[in-house]
Formats: sequence, C-alpha cells, structure tokens
Amino acid sequence: MTPLRRSAVPLAAALLVAGGLTAWTLTPEEAHAAPAEAAAPADDLNGDGYADLVSGAPGGTISGKAQAGYVAVTYGSADGTDPSRKKLVSRSTSGVPGSAAAKQQFGKTFSTGDLDGDGYGDLVIGSDDAPSGSVILWGSPSGPTGGTALDGYGRTPQAGDFDGDGKADLALFGDADVEGDDPVTQPGALFKGPISRAGAPAERLDFMDKSEWWGYGDDGPGCAEDDSCVDGPSSISGPVTAGTVGDVNGDKRQDIAIWQYEGDGVWGNHVLLGGKAGFTTTGTVGDFGSVGDEGGSDVGDVDGDGYDDVVLGNDVNQKVTVVFGSPSGPSGDREQSFDQSLPGFPGAQEDGDRVGSCVSVADVTGDGRAEVALGISGEDFGGLKDAGSVALLHGSSSGVTGTGSQAVHQNTAGVPGVAETGDEFGAACALKDVDGDGHRDLNVSSTKENASAGADWSLRGTGEGLTTEGAAAFGPGDVGGPVTDARFGSFLR
Repeated sequence: MTPLRRSAVPLAAALLVAGGLTAWTLTPEEAHAAPAEAAAPADDLNGDGYADLVSGAPGGTISGKAQAGYVAVTYGSADGTDPSRKKLVSRSTSGVPGSAAAKQQFGKTFSTGDLDGDGYGDLVIGSDDAPSGSVILWGSPSGPTGGTALDGYGRTPQAGDFDGDGKADLALFGDADVEGDDPVTQPGALFKGPISRAGAPAERLDFMDKSEWWGYGDDGPGCAEDDSCVDGPSSISGPVTAGTVGDVNGDKRQDIAIWQYEGDGVWGNHVLLGGKAGFTTTGTVGDFGSVGDEGGSDVGDVDGDGYDDVVLGNDVNQKVTVVFGSPSGPSGDREQSFDQSLPGFPGAQEDGDRVGSCVSVADVTGDGRAEVALGISGEDFGGLKDAGSVALLHGSSSGVTGTGSQAVHQNTAGVPGVAETGDEFGAACALKDVDGDGHRDLNVSSTKENASAGADWSLRGTGEGLTTEGAAAFGPGDVGGPVTDARFGSFLR
C-alpha cells in the first residue's frame, strides 16, 4: 500500500515514497475551535460539537481470534478526523460484555443515537453472529464508555425516533436464515427511549403495529385477527437486513429502509414506517429483487420537498434508483433510475463498474437538497482493474442530476495514496461534517487496500461540492488496531 497522509496541495511525489502513514498534529487553537454548527448528538460521541466517524473492521483478529472484529471511533475536529484521537472497541475491550470469538465479525454493523438523552451520542454495535447480541457503548466527554449487552439481537441495530416523541428509540433484529421458499419469523425488539444504562427501555413496544400485521399466514398480509399469521408483535417476516433511517412520509417519526426476503428466492427493498404503536411496512420499493444485497442504500431529501427519499444502489444490475417520499411513504409512481450514462455524470457506464457499491445521502452544499455519494468500486481506469472511485451528485427539484457532479479516486490530484488494481475504492461511504464547517464531508473506504487491511479517506465538503484540499486518509495501524485482513472501513457511520 502506498503511504497515505493529509495533503493541503495536490499530491506530491514525495508522498508516494514516504515511509508509513503519518498522523497530523492539531494546534491548541484548532483542537478547541468551535464548529460552525454543533453536530447532532447522534453523530457526536464525545460532545465537542464535531461529528465523529465510526469505522467497522469485522475482519480484525482480536485475542488471537480471526475475524472476531472491532470498531474504531475517530473524533472530529476543526481539522477533520484525527487518527491519533480515537477509541477502539472489541469484545476484548475492558467493560464490553461478551468475549471475542472467531468469525463473530463484531462491528459488521452499528448505529448511533442519544439513547439515554444525556446529550452525547451512544454507539450500538452489532455483529455477523446475531445470537451473540449487540452492545451499547455510552457517549461521554471521553467518548464511548462502558458497555451494555443486548442479548440475542445482533443484526443491524437501528437508533431513531420511531414514535415521534423527540427521544431516540432502538430497533433490534435477531437471527433468521432463509429456509425454503417462504419467509420465516425473525425476532424483533422495539425499545422506547430513553434507555437506561442497564439496557432497560422506558417501554418495550410491539415491533409491528398490531393493526397492521403483514404476515404470510393463511390469510396473507393484513391478517390482524388471524392467529395463523407468521408475524407477531415482537417479530417480523424475515430475514431482514436493516439499512438506514429517515422520515420518508414527513410525519416527524423516523422510518427504516430494509432489505427483506419475500420468498421464492426473491429479496426486495421495503420501508418500516415508524408509529406510536409500532412499525407498519410498505410494499416493495424500487425494481430490485432476487439479486442479493449487493450495493448500498440511504435515505435523504434529494428534491427538497420535505420528504426523505430512498436511494438504492445495486452494483449487480448497475443501476441506482431513487424512490421519492410522499405523505403516504415511498411513492408508488415517482421514481428515478440512472447509471453513469446520466448526463453530466463523470465517466462511462461499463459492465462490472458496480455503481452504487455504497450510497450516502445528505446536504453537502447547504442548498436544502441532499447530495448523493455513490461508490463505483469496480471502476477501471489507467489500465487498473477494479481500482474503484466515488462520485458526488447533486439533488434538484426533479431528483438527482449529473450537472456539477464530481468523481474522485486515488489518482485524483490531492487524494492521498495511489490507485492500484483490486483496491475497490468506494466500498463504503458516509457524508458527515467531521470538521464542523457546516458542510458534510465525504468519508469513503477501500477494504481491499494493503492486502485487505483496509483504509478510510476523508474529503472536505464545500458550498459547491467536494475539494481535495486537506484530504486525509488513515488505516487500521494508524489507530492502533489489528491490521491483517481487518477490512477496515467495511461499514462507516
């Protein structure tokens, strides 16, 4: 791996031969400068006003256990993320319940939210081994501390205000596997916030709204009065992989985009709509099914109409689909589908580009319409196969536009490092304002960098889009984490 470091000017030749990845030092003024706008508590785990970046390394070896996994929190500052100011969390960290286990992949998924209402963001970490459960790390002035076990619910935990009372709630998912042609019952838990540090919710709610059960029993969907329904108040037809949180129908209650098994080998995208009595579900959104969960998804208001839109990447069929929000949820008749042939989108559409390998949606420029960051991890250029790139496209009143869009990769001037075959830059991405200037910054990863050690990059956001001035990158060794096959940056939030 070519060494990476912060660069305030276009990439210098000396950077390509320097030994080791060098962390930067903040002056006292930089370290304590007030952000332009304090980060929301969900994004700020140490309460200093800056959004923090959380990176999963599910392949990391912990206590001699291969793929036990860990998570790295790098704190935001006026100079962006700083790998010297970090917190590493694994099942072998003091105070964290449970034990490191081979192939557990702790940190494969996670979510953040102020679960106890103390003004600090809390971190909920799941794993690939659902029965081992999730763990809550509680935010504090020194970052995530302690650890509270949520036994049995290790799949894709999601924090959000699902009942609209202004307090963060927690949606948890248990284990379920595809068995035959029909969906199976998947355990679910919905904790109403605030949640105590003992892990006790203010109330444990029915996961699904009883009046809107949508099982696959004898009477099919809507069989609320029929005990033959597969689904109950604390379960969901699964398996389900939860994606991201946003308010798709504008009712001030947050919703969850999910990837769900529909039966007969078909998977589809759905949205769990938040409500006071539990979730209700939409039908399939977008045109994706039976292709596996290849690609990313996120939720944000692309067209600026006050309703969050569901943006679905799919790196198998090479399309990105925007399903626009409406008062009734995801629109059934207003969608946008595009690829790199969208006018203004840099590059050309080619087989294997995997456009949409990651998706992140947030307002970078401050114009009230969300930008869409898209990984293109299979992008080939300069004779390099699957070197990968990432693009930022702007929102407009009619949806995503290619006008003014940008694409960057490791050979772009100012981006640390150098592109190599098989890097798959663009594996994961997250738009977060880690430098506190009021513009979301693009954080993106390559899990194949340095023989699958992985690495993260951070590109600053501006009123126009992205700049490579001040771009930074770091890998697992820079935060003091296990390096070999760590797949650092597999998931970013």
